[in-house]
Order: sequence, then structure tokens, then C-alpha cells
Amino acid sequence: MQGNLLWTLFLVVVPLSFLSIGGGASILAPLNHQAVAVHHWLTQREFVDLFAISRAAPGPGALLVALVGWKIAGWPGAFVGALGIFLPSSLLCYGVARIWNHYRGSALHEAMEKGLAPIGTGLIMAGALAILHASETGPGGWAIALAATAVLAWRNFHPLLILLAGGVAYALSAGLMG
Repeated sequence: MQGNLLWTLFLVVVPLSFLSIGGGASILAPLNHQAVAVHHWLTQREFVDLFAISRAAPGPGALLVALVGWKIAGWPGAFVGALGIFLPSSLLCYGVARIWNHYRGSALHEAMEKGLAPIGTGLIMAGALAILHASETGPGGWAIALAATAVLAWRNFHPLLILLAGGVAYALSAGLMG
């Protein structure tokens, strides 16, 4: 039974590996969908909790996959999740980097760079929206997220300052302080 679960986890994670090249945030929405809605490995609350742990821990955001694996199958699940998320994209990056550097400066190279930027942005936005929806913070949480996005688009503040301000604003709006 566990072998089947590990194999399923691997098959779910490998395609996400190729999306994660732009960063762990680009796989949040599909990982959430697979882990919560499709396979029912986690509840929304558990997914959000694991996401919070992965953000607080040092390292890449894709470590969330190892946490999901650990939650559903212990240490073997964490290993299979990490292997499935990091190995395929690493091999692809190595191969693509060799080709990419060979064609640097060509029209194809420039067109690829310009075309991939909106794709990465869209994947990150989908992940952010999935986490915001899953966290069930209500209109206050959505307003704080939009305000933080606007502030970061307007000025270059340190993200920790924005995180602190958003946390205080949410605590005040939820009546947790004072």
C-alpha cells in the first residue's frame, strides 16, 4: 500500500518539478489541487500549515513538497517528494543551460526570455491566489494582500517590513490585539 502511495506521490510531483524552475511559488496552486482536491492527502488547513512551515524554514519554497510527502508517508514520503521535485528540474536546467548559453544573444534567445516572463508571473499569481483562498482570511486578508502587492509595486520596501505590517494589520482587524 505505501509503495503505491509513494509511486503516486512521485507521479504527481515530477510534472510539477518542471513548473518549479521559476521557484516554489509557481507550483503552489497545482500542488494544492492535487494534494487536497484530487488525492485527499491533506485538508486545506493542513496544506496552509505546511506552506507556512516551508516559508519559515530556510531553503527553497519547493521544500513544501517534501513536507507534503512527510505528512502522507513519513520519511519515505519526504524523500520521494524531494527527489521528485528536485531531480527532474535539475537535470532539465543543466541541459537547457548548456543550449541557452550556446544561443545567447540570438533573436530566439531574446524572444524566449520575453515569452517566459509572463508565464512565470502567471504561475506565481495562481499560487498566491490558491494560498490566499485556502487560508480563509476573508475580505480583510484579501485587502491586506492587495495593499501589500500595491506597496511592493510602488516602492521597494524590504519584504519583512511588509510582512510585519500585514501581520499587525490582520491582527488588528481580527481583534487579536488590543
